Amino acid sequence: MRYALMFAGLIMAATPAHAADPHEAYVTMVLQAFAAKVECPGTDLVYQDLVQKAQELHLPDGTTEQVRKAIAYMHTGGKMGEKQSDTLMREVAIATQTTDLDQRRLGMTTWCHDQKSRLAGYIRTKE
Repeated sequence: MRYALMFAGLIMAATPAHAADPHEAYVTMVLQAFAAKVECPGTDLVYQDLVQKAQELHLPDGTTEQVRKAIAYMHTGGKMGEKQSDTLMREVAIATQTTDLDQRRLGMTTWCHDQKSRLAGYIRTKE
């Protein structure tokens, strides 16, 4: 019995606590939308819809812009954007790593195709 409880505790400890955090999920979504704009030919970003999603999630005003600035700062080595809180910078770093891993695992063509359906409303085909 003691081993069963210890095993259950290890499983809970190994389960990512951030998976249910709407802020971290939002940061990942914004990063993937920006990545799709940059990496996927003919794709554009619908910034206002990202702002709307943040409002629907009851995130603080300005969250989308803070995330955008953090992404720009991290992905340009500080040449663009602005450094944000350590927590947000860590969230962007994790989102970057997971997105990069997905892109390598799936291949860029498949990843881009998947994003078009997953992020419908936040990205669109350039006109």
